[in-house]
Amino acid sequence: MVGHSEAIAELRDLLGERLSTGQSIRETHSHDEAYTTPVLPDAVAFPETTQEVSEIVKICAKHGCPIVPYGVGTSLEGHVVPIKGGLTLNMMRMNRVLDIHPDDLDAVVQPGVTRTELNEALRDTGLMFTVDPGADATMGGMAATRASGTNSVRYGTMRENVLALEVVTADGTIIRTGTRARKSSAGYDLTHLFVGSEGTLGIITELTVRLFGRPETMSAATCAFEQIDDAVQSVIVAIQSGLPMARIELIDEVQIRGLNAYNEAFDLPEMPHLFLEFHGSPNGVAEQVDLFRDIANDHNVIDFQWADMPEAHKKLWSARHNAYYAARAMRSGAVGVVTDVCVPISALAPCIAEAKARIAQAGLISPVVGHVGDGNFHLQILVDPKSTEEMAAAKNIANSLNELALKHSGTVTGEHGVGVGKLPYMAAEHGAALGVMAAIKRAMDPQNILNPGKVVPLN
Repeated sequence: MVGHSEAIAELRDLLGERLSTGQSIRETHSHDEAYTTPVLPDAVAFPETTQEVSEIVKICAKHGCPIVPYGVGTSLEGHVVPIKGGLTLNMMRMNRVLDIHPDDLDAVVQPGVTRTELNEALRDTGLMFTVDPGADATMGGMAATRASGTNSVRYGTMRENVLALEVVTADGTIIRTGTRARKSSAGYDLTHLFVGSEGTLGIITELTVRLFGRPETMSAATCAFEQIDDAVQSVIVAIQSGLPMARIELIDEVQIRGLNAYNEAFDLPEMPHLFLEFHGSPNGVAEQVDLFRDIANDHNVIDFQWADMPEAHKKLWSARHNAYYAARAMRSGAVGVVTDVCVPISALAPCIAEAKARIAQAGLISPVVGHVGDGNFHLQILVDPKSTEEMAAAKNIANSLNELALKHSGTVTGEHGVGVGKLPYMAAEHGAALGVMAAIKRAMDPQNILNPGKVVPLN
C-alpha cells in the first residue's frame, strides 16, 4: 500500500539500519507459536528509546500505516501476526532494568526485559518477580496479554502485579498511568485498561511491577490419581481450607507419557498428576505438605512424592515448562493447535472430561495441562500440518471448548489472550460490553493502526 511505503521511507531516515525490510527478518516476525496463518510485515523497526517509539508512531499515524508490537513471539493466538501488513515494532532493544526499589518491593523495567532477566537482576536482593507463563516472555508482552501462569494461584497475574506504565498512544503522545503507590482513587484506572489490550490501544514502553520476598524454603510434590476428578476435588478442598500453595498444576496421563519420553530420568506413572509447590519457612512448608497429603489421601491418591531437594524441585518444574515441546515430540512432524479456557473450579473436572471425550472421538492426541487452582486448562491438539481434515477437526474441538466454557459461566481464554484466534467468541462472552470496548478502541485509535484486527472486531 502507498501509505505503507511512504511511512517506511520516512522511518528509514529516522532509524537507518534499525529498520529492516529483509525477507528473513520479515518472516521471523510473520507469526507466533500459534496456528494463525503467517503474514509478512512490510518492515521491522528496532527502537531503543521511548522517544523513538513516539516518533515512529507519529510517522505511521501520518500515513495510516499499521503498527504491531513484538517481543519474543511466544504468544499463542496470533497476537503479533501483522494481518494488515505495515510495521512490526520489535521492542527487544529496550531491555534495561531501570530501577529496583527493595524497600518498596517494586522494579521499573523496559518492555524488552524478559521475566528471567528481571529475576537474574533481583538475585542479590532477596526478591523475585512471580508471574511465570512458562515461556521466557518479555515484560511488555506479558503485560499486553495479561499473562499469568503457574504461580498465579498465590501471587496473582499481570493484572495484579503491574503498578504503573509508560505508554505511547496512537498519535505518538507519551503518557504515564499509575504510580508506585500501592493504591489510588485518583481517576480512571488507565493502567489496567492497557494491561491485556494486546497493543491495540497503545505501545508499552516502561513498566513498574510488584515484587515479592523470596521464601526461605521452596518445596515441590507430585501426586498421582486414578481419576482427574479426584485430583480436582483435592485442589478444591485445599483452597477451601486456606492452604497457601504457590503452584497447583494438573498434568493428565497423556502429557505424563510425553514428559517421560522427552525427559531422561523422568519416570512417573502414566495417570493424572498434580504438581505442587509450597513456599514458606522449613516448618511451615513441611506442615503444608502434610496437610495436602491428608487431603489427597481422602481423594484416592495413588502415589505422593515430596521433591524436597533443590535438584528434584528444579527437574520437576523444568519438565513442566517443557511440556509444549514434550507434547510436540509425541507425534513426529506434528504441530500443536493450542487453546485454553477458564471456568469456575467446580466445573473444571466435567469440562476436562468433555474435552477429552471429544478428542478421543476425533481420533487425535491432545495432552491436557491446567493451572487448576484458577480453573484454567489447556489443550495442545497434535495434527499433521498437511492434513486439512485433522486441522479442521482440531479447530472444531477448540471451538467446542470455547462454547463449553461459556456454558459453564467461564471465559474462552484464561491467559492466552484474544489475538485473532479467540476473536469470533468475544461477542458471545461479552455481549453489549463488546460495544463499549469497540468505542474505547475507536476513541483511542481512530485510524485503527495499532495492531488492527485483534481483540475487538471493527468494521
